[in-house]
Amino acid sequence: MSTSRKKSKIIQQMEKDDIPLAEEVWFDKEYMYVKLKESKIICVPIDRFPKLKKATKKQRENYRLIGHGYGIHWEELDEDIQIETLFYPENKLLKAKS
Repeated sequence: MSTSRKKSKIIQQMEKDDIPLAEEVWFDKEYMYVKLKESKIICVPIDRFPKLKKATKKQRENYRLIGHGYGIHWEELDEDIQIETLFYPENKLLKAKS
């Protein structure tokens, strides 16, 4: 089976599972914007990502999409972000009850 066929099946499964996939990333002073393959744009406060907040403009722009758009990777910053996690603010994550 060819690699392109495997990728196609992977992407099809992600879409079936309704996993958002990224197409593009950009920043302003306060936010990170991610354009999704379904033409939606999400905006997340950059404060959630200390490494990105401290990074230069050039470092922020030096990213690559990983997993066919399932995540974003900044090699120089050693930072990875899974697109799904952008939909859940940290204070909304499930926590174990004590």
